[in-house]
Amino acid sequence: MRVLALEPYDGGSHRAFLIGWSEVSRHRWTILGLPPFKWRWRMRHAPLTFARRIRRRWSEGERWDLLWASSMLDLAQLRGLAPEVASLPAVLYFHENQLTYPLSSAVGESARRRDLHFAFSHLTSALAAEAVWFNSAFHRDDWSGATEALIRRMPDHRPLAEIEEIRRRSVVQAPGIPAIAGRLQPSPGPTSGGPLTLLWVARWEHDKGPEVFFEAVERALAAGADLRLVVLGESFERRPAVFGRARKRLAEHILHWGWLESREDYEAGLRLGDVVVSTARHEFFGLGVLEAAAAGARPLLPRRLAYPEIFGPLGDDLFYQASGEGEAGALAERLAALAAGDASLRQPPIGQRARVEEYFWSRRGAAMDEALESLVD
Repeated sequence: MRVLALEPYDGGSHRAFLIGWSEVSRHRWTILGLPPFKWRWRMRHAPLTFARRIRRRWSEGERWDLLWASSMLDLAQLRGLAPEVASLPAVLYFHENQLTYPLSSAVGESARRRDLHFAFSHLTSALAAEAVWFNSAFHRDDWSGATEALIRRMPDHRPLAEIEEIRRRSVVQAPGIPAIAGRLQPSPGPTSGGPLTLLWVARWEHDKGPEVFFEAVERALAAGADLRLVVLGESFERRPAVFGRARKRLAEHILHWGWLESREDYEAGLRLGDVVVSTARHEFFGLGVLEAAAAGARPLLPRRLAYPEIFGPLGDDLFYQASGEGEAGALAERLAALAAGDASLRQPPIGQRARVEEYFWSRRGAAMDEALESLVD
């Protein structure tokens, strides 16, 4: 099939998703993207901008069998502005949404006001699609519950039946990751295996809970734990101040600090870690943790968000108690125990490699190709 993919925010995980899938897909892809800059403006102008591009390509003879768009695009507007593709079956993919993403307390009051226009655009976009895909069951349920709550606050003409319609046509289609080679693990010995190396792989943003992570590290060190840090993840001009403080206070324990540009270097960085830790308060999927697990790190995660559906089958021991002000203390206790315990405790659980391979693009791409075909047949 000929697939037209529209991505208004063509960077980071959004771009990796389309590149990863299209490279293994049995279909032919035309990917139209816009630079990952000023996301609010991208959501406003993307339907008109893409309609222009589609019209030009159509005039040059290009044709497609199916339309795929991320939820950064107002699909209802696009279909109205681009009659050339309005009749094509359409998939709307939710990487994230603007209704349940947590707002930062570090910005001004006006910036903390949620723009409900975008939330309603997600609703109308989903109604305009033949299929609605979410990257996790957590995300699907989180979005639909929050959207229903929003609609129930409206004064009249509440489209509650339409929300049920969207729920019926919503499915989970997890993203894929590259086929990452795990590190060679030595046979675990009967004693402690030296310093415990921790991985931070999340974006340097408030919703990933960096304050909890670094507080837990400092508490574990104070209790005598021998720890090393590999701090990866993408950072931006505006980042939580805790990163600057932590880099100074934990300097002697840091093996690496900061973004690694090349994929090869990034995967090498992942293979340095014994344990990948998440303290995220919000995460729609968790690609970084999954990639670290593929590289051989043992996950240590809060029992919330999408983590239980991805890693739950591997056992309860991958989760720490995460609630309220005691979260940093609970995590510190687990880190200290792992650092002091038998080296075998640091090994990935039985079945981890097989579990993460389910998310390699070779498998996820084939599954999503088949799902696309069912919309056209």
